[in-house]
Amino acid sequence: MKRKILYILGTLLLLYLLLLIPTENVITPKLAAKKQFVWNRDSLWHSLENEYVKAKSLGCEKVEGQIFRNFAFINSLSDEISNQKLEPGDPLFDDIGQVMFATAALVGGCEKHTAEFIELFSEVRSVIKSESSEWNLKDIIARQTLYKIIYGGRAAIEELLLQSKKENIQELVLGDDEESATPYASILGVKIHSGDILVSRGGAPTSALIARGSDYPGNFSHVALVYVDEETKLPYIIESHIERGVTISGIYDYLKDKKLRVMVLRLRKDLQQLQIDPLLPHKAARLAYQRVEAEHIPYDFEMDFNNDDKWFCSEVASSTYKKLGVELWISVSSISTMGTAKWLAGFGVTHFETQEPSDLEYDPQLKVVAEWRNPETLYQDHVDNAIVEALLDEANTGKELSYDWYMLPFARLIKFYSVIQNKFGAEGNIPEGMSAESGLRHKKYESIF
Repeated sequence: MKRKILYILGTLLLLYLLLLIPTENVITPKLAAKKQFVWNRDSLWHSLENEYVKAKSLGCEKVEGQIFRNFAFINSLSDEISNQKLEPGDPLFDDIGQVMFATAALVGGCEKHTAEFIELFSEVRSVIKSESSEWNLKDIIARQTLYKIIYGGRAAIEELLLQSKKENIQELVLGDDEESATPYASILGVKIHSGDILVSRGGAPTSALIARGSDYPGNFSHVALVYVDEETKLPYIIESHIERGVTISGIYDYLKDKKLRVMVLRLRKDLQQLQIDPLLPHKAARLAYQRVEAEHIPYDFEMDFNNDDKWFCSEVASSTYKKLGVELWISVSSISTMGTAKWLAGFGVTHFETQEPSDLEYDPQLKVVAEWRNPETLYQDHVDNAIVEALLDEANTGKELSYDWYMLPFARLIKFYSVIQNKFGAEGNIPEGMSAESGLRHKKYESIF
């Protein structure tokens, strides 16, 4: 009996030791041949902070006049931009960006004008996106001009919202009510058309990494495509999940997953492709819907948008629209810092020129129709961002994203069981396409939050 027990224990020990042998090759990521955007404006941020504190101490009555003058100035600059064709390096873009920041600091002392400022920003964003429709978006100056105004304005607004009372925060902000010939459904007070793109920010720790871990850090981590059945008018959401691959769900299933924010994007009606076929967005959404109904599409951990066999979330929109002649992400996203790339490579990413969700907001082919923000979780969003940025700073100084090596045999057994679950259409503990080692790194990363 003792010998049998010793034999069993010896066999288990041998199996454990065999499963400890590493099989992953250590790969040095091939970085994007670009540079990370850096503001280098510390003196401006300190100045704006001082102006904000001053505005708060003076009170609304003392700063309201200057706020109105700034609103008028922003409108005049916006009109001047829209009435001429400007190159992306034109000083007018710097001017409107500067006055937007300055106005945000003043509005901090007069909270009742926050909604007006948000509406004004939406108008400026629309003008800038329209102006950029003839730019070469692969040019770094064009890319940075869009980012500084659109992302910079968004950042200024959210700093204001963080200081506001939750009951005063508008959950829904309407943008451009772009006309569309495609079927639609009313969702949370907004008319959503078939072919619309939903860009969102999830509440998982990896969502913050996706949003911030690129050369142009943003606020979104997920992309989904809307399909509205022309007969039933029911909306369906097509999206790719790390855990399940590409799925079709109803709007309430989509929303019940934690969403810190959701933005609705729609193709401009004056695009040449839509002039020829106004129903093109609906046809694109139907193509995606029919393919997901017909076959299982795994999640693309490599983030290779040229591989149509697997889709990460952005590919649900980009791959489908590309088939009908619309190229989204005219300027591809990039990751050019070694530490960030190594951490992402630890999860299976191999392509560092890719399609990041946040960058879709700057695509001039798309209009921003609406955006929801969750007041309850807005602060958590910013906390997560701060944690990720601190972690990535450490990564870029050489810190590795390690895992508990002694857990590898157990992870491999779980992965084996997960593969069997996947074969029967179930969701495994370690997602399809993710290795046991990547699964352990993912757990380690989540434990930091």
